[in-house]
Amino acid sequence: MKLFALDCAATAASVALFEEGRLLGERFLHVPQTHSVTLLPMAEELLKATGTAPADIGCYAVSRGPGSFTGLRIGIAAVKGLAFPHDTPCIGVSTLEALAYNLLGFEGTAVAVMDARCNQVYTALFSLKDGRVTRLTEDAALPLPELSRLLAGQEGPHFLVGDGASVTFAALKEEHPGLRFAPAPLLYERASGVGMAALAHPEDAQPPAALLPSYLRPVHAMTLAERQKKER
Repeated sequence: MKLFALDCAATAASVALFEEGRLLGERFLHVPQTHSVTLLPMAEELLKATGTAPADIGCYAVSRGPGSFTGLRIGIAAVKGLAFPHDTPCIGVSTLEALAYNLLGFEGTAVAVMDARCNQVYTALFSLKDGRVTRLTEDAALPLPELSRLLAGQEGPHFLVGDGASVTFAALKEEHPGLRFAPAPLLYERASGVGMAALAHPEDAQPPAALLPSYLRPVHAMTLAERQKKER
């Protein structure tokens, strides 16, 4: 089966094609152009380069969040547009879990972090052991001091991966001297990570119409608004 993966949850955009679990090709751009300009041309280039027709794709995968509100909507809309003509199954993958899959084969703890602004990061922790990625915490938007508490006691080394790596390192390096950056080619969100995470969760396949983003932040905002209303 061929699986086509897309990611534009943050500033980077990429597409990747797998066949029977093997990566056939990937296109990656980390430029200031909007994803609506770069994503579909990259997809067309990769399909052409690999001699793949849309009808050959058995499944699509896309990062469903957290991430940029606009980026997530563009990515999910692109996958739906590609999948609808043949009603091809789709898998929505946690952006943070996909980041951890960038480090498949490493040993330690993947600290997936995306800059959520407002002195917070979108984050989740994953165990990297024996060629497997195992989730340790759920996706959340957290202040950095709270992430620091989560890291305590987790098996090292701790690999920072994601566009929030620099801000996290600057804030936590004194408390956690074992923090390391993922290698530069693996530091940012990549469609190959999305594809590997999707291949690990075939049970999550669903019709394209069922794909929905997971923003994290709006749920928190709604809860806060409800709490403030009750306090009045």
